[in-house]
Amino acid sequence: MTRKTALLIGATGLIGNELLKILLKNDAYQKITVIVRNPLGMTDPKLEEIVTDFDELDEALINFHVDDVFSCLGTTIKKAKSQEVMYKIDVTYPLKIAQLTRKVGARQFLFVSSPYANAKSRTFYTRIKGELEDEVMKIDFNSITIFRPSLLLGKRQEFRLGEHTAGVLFTALSFLFVGPLKKFSGIQGKTVAKAMDKAAQMNQEGVTIYELDQIEELGS
Repeated sequence: MTRKTALLIGATGLIGNELLKILLKNDAYQKITVIVRNPLGMTDPKLEEIVTDFDELDEALINFHVDDVFSCLGTTIKKAKSQEVMYKIDVTYPLKIAQLTRKVGARQFLFVSSPYANAKSRTFYTRIKGELEDEVMKIDFNSITIFRPSLLLGKRQEFRLGEHTAGVLFTALSFLFVGPLKKFSGIQGKTVAKAMDKAAQMNQEGVTIYELDQIEELGS
């Protein structure tokens, strides 16, 4: 059986970093391409890096072929400094990747969203995540898989005090997050990454959305 190729954006983030490790070990793939702003500083026979400015994605993906596309790209308002920059990272770039890769034959697009993503939300974060979901679903991929994790737990390459503090509290008070509050409990980035990899091998058709409990079950 012919092995697949995969493209990953967001490889330096918590989920993306874990997902890259998993994909490189997965025999279903013969090549893993990552699009990054700066070299990752790692080597692997299956790894190919495209180092580029994300505003030049059209040129970077000329004559590019891929089967499965994974997007773990995202930022915080604190790091982005403005809603405009955050929108570009969380919506513009992933959507552009989806459009470009579908044109060159990509079959699957799997990406990380947010609980309660809704393009009509009054909250900026959930609104832009909802907008991304809506726009990606307009693209005729064979399979679109959306993951809606809550607070991400795990060791990041960059230290975020707020998320670290919240992670400690959520872990200590995890017994409180039951019933309707379950969607707000924390989840390990590695668990989300495992779920994304497993979902990509299931040959699903159409749009599939994984909420927190489903991600935990699939990634366990």
